[in-house]
Amino acid sequence: MQKYADYISRIEIDALWSGKKHIVWNLSPRVNILSGINGVGKSTILNKVVKGLNAGGEFTSHMLKGVHIDVVPEDAKWIRYDVIRSLDSPAPIVTYTGQRNPIQELLPQGSGWEGGSMLDIQLYNLQRKYLDYQVNVGNRIIAQLQQGNADAAQQLSLKKKRFQDIVDELFADTGKKIVRTENEIRFAQIGETLMPYQLSSGEKQMLAILLTVLIEDDQPYVLFMDEPEVSLHIEWQKRLIDLCLELNPHVQIILTTHSPAVIMNGWMDAVTEVSDITL
Repeated sequence: MQKYADYISRIEIDALWSGKKHIVWNLSPRVNILSGINGVGKSTILNKVVKGLNAGGEFTSHMLKGVHIDVVPEDAKWIRYDVIRSLDSPAPIVTYTGQRNPIQELLPQGSGWEGGSMLDIQLYNLQRKYLDYQVNVGNRIIAQLQQGNADAAQQLSLKKKRFQDIVDELFADTGKKIVRTENEIRFAQIGETLMPYQLSSGEKQMLAILLTVLIEDDQPYVLFMDEPEVSLHIEWQKRLIDLCLELNPHVQIILTTHSPAVIMNGWMDAVTEVSDITL
């Protein structure tokens, strides 16, 4: 059986920027925020770690392309992880996998969204995983009911409801609400039904983050976020970390940011300056 890590405890990069810098970063099990001025290497550090993980799929051999990763427990060989990036670039007609961009078929012609964006594709893929998540939770609810555990069955349904409540609360100012009779995520707004691809950039970004956290289904995993505050209202920035931890208390967050708002709700001690981990 594959043994997955609970979290990353230490990251070491042998050579950042052609050998000019050596990085050693000891991490907290829950929240880790990398800060620094533009050009100092925040995103580069995050990208090297993610690229190292991708080099072996989800497998970490503790040394991947100059990136050394220590995990807890130490004998774990796999890491569950997701990546959220702030850049929402236009999506190509044909994706890097050689497949046609699925958003092409979903967005109405003449709407101005024909090409969609990379964030739209991410939301499309998250919708598929959201369906799988609901099936898995539904099967566990049925199992509990068959055993006569009605209270346990009800508890299993609460996390999805909390996710829906959070999104409705965040989008309340624009009158958008999740249509709760649909298995896929749709929004009702003044008598119309909207797909996620019709949301604003900030709404799509927040939905993608919260949905990514939810569908990991309370499992330990690592969420990398590169400047997630881009396009987010300042009040959403303040709540971002707390909402992620509420939807999955077992997530380890590793993020870069320029925004003071992201750390306002008691996360100042989680901030590390790039200069403090550079040798």
